[in-house]
Amino acid sequence: MEKDMTKGSPTKIILGFTLPIFIGNVFQQLYSMADTIIVGKFVGTPALAAVGSTGTITFLILGFLMGMTVGFTVLTAQRFGAGDMDGMRKTVGSAALLSLAVSLLMTAGSMLGMRPLMKLMNTPEDIFADAYTYIMIICAGIFAQVLYNLLSCILRALGNSKTPLYFLILAALLNIVLDLVLIISFHMGVAGAALATVISQGVSGILCLIYIIRKVPLLRLKKEDWLPDGHLARIQMGIGFPMALQYSITAVGTMMMQSSLNLLGSMSVAAFTAASKIEQVVTQAYVALGTTISTYCAQNVGAGDIRRVRQGFRASTLIGFAYSILASAFVMTGGKYLTYLFVSEHVADIIGEVDLYLNCIGYFFMPLVIVNVYRNGIQGMGFGLLPMTAGIAELIGRGVVAVIAARQHSYLGVCLASPTAWVLAGGLLIGMYFYILKVYGKKLGSVQADDVSGEKKHSPCSV
Repeated sequence: MEKDMTKGSPTKIILGFTLPIFIGNVFQQLYSMADTIIVGKFVGTPALAAVGSTGTITFLILGFLMGMTVGFTVLTAQRFGAGDMDGMRKTVGSAALLSLAVSLLMTAGSMLGMRPLMKLMNTPEDIFADAYTYIMIICAGIFAQVLYNLLSCILRALGNSKTPLYFLILAALLNIVLDLVLIISFHMGVAGAALATVISQGVSGILCLIYIIRKVPLLRLKKEDWLPDGHLARIQMGIGFPMALQYSITAVGTMMMQSSLNLLGSMSVAAFTAASKIEQVVTQAYVALGTTISTYCAQNVGAGDIRRVRQGFRASTLIGFAYSILASAFVMTGGKYLTYLFVSEHVADIIGEVDLYLNCIGYFFMPLVIVNVYRNGIQGMGFGLLPMTAGIAELIGRGVVAVIAARQHSYLGVCLASPTAWVLAGGLLIGMYFYILKVYGKKLGSVQADDVSGEKKHSPCSV
């Protein structure tokens, strides 16, 4: 089921690749949504707020790991696009070793530093104990998260976006069953919700591993593929860690936003949690487009076809804009009624704040398209550090608005933090895109000219 993205209609390829990722991302959101819905319905609104208050911390940790695994496999997609299968397998072995080392460090570091971090974020005392229990279990399961993310990224680097979807669907259903059993039957509360998430994620990772071993001959690694390669590891870290830091920088901004929100009390936290879950499902299309364009650009850069790279950016942008019109109409009209999925008490107290948040973000989905498509596409071309400046712009936007909101005790201010970040980052990324395409087009042209004249022979895939 591997897919060569260097041939065929860019629009059809991007749509066909994005749809399974979008569906898979939605099912992945069901992990946390199932936790949120079942906790809110069967444990109570304070427990819902406890789970919600850890959302930004979870994003900080797991977002870092997700960005890292995506970055580690950019070179895998480039080598695949260039037809270098031996080199592709070496990148897979190196990515696995690097991911294992980082997972161990992140597990230890996050668990040791969690209590002071939660206090720094002004986590309300009435939900602190439940929030701490939930996030500590999530941190203990970091390896399960990394296993699935790495293996799914490897499959996607080879153009296979459907197989990870199938395993995610199974895992999401398992998560719902475990939530019901652990929370309702065994009365484990938020701990049961966290355990269900970790176990389900681990199952999806193991299924990916079994599939690769049995069904993907291209990924059957030899002994030499597992040997540490310092040069290769440096290249992967040069792409992977900036991408990971990109997620972390974004997460720091959302943590500042969460800190401001926590000052408003547990009811506002619960409302924001419900609204965020609705937002996360709707915006998974943008995440999927970003993942697609990253793989698409990596393969086509590996093949040395800058024209197709431009076509891919154009197609992804148009697809994203068309979706944004529909998504904005939905969240700004009927989105608030999904609040009833998450809570059975105090609905009247929080539905107005849910609606306010959804209306604020609904006007700014098009800048969010730019952020996801152009940042990931540029990273897929092999530029790791440059897109981080867009993350810094997001951090500044969210941070400034969050500080103002905290001083004014303004829920509206909290709601406007993310849109501000999207506008700032999107504008910077558009300028970055045109600059990179201009510079890289010249570089590629000179390489191709040299190849024709026979003066040198090398692939332009290393940007």
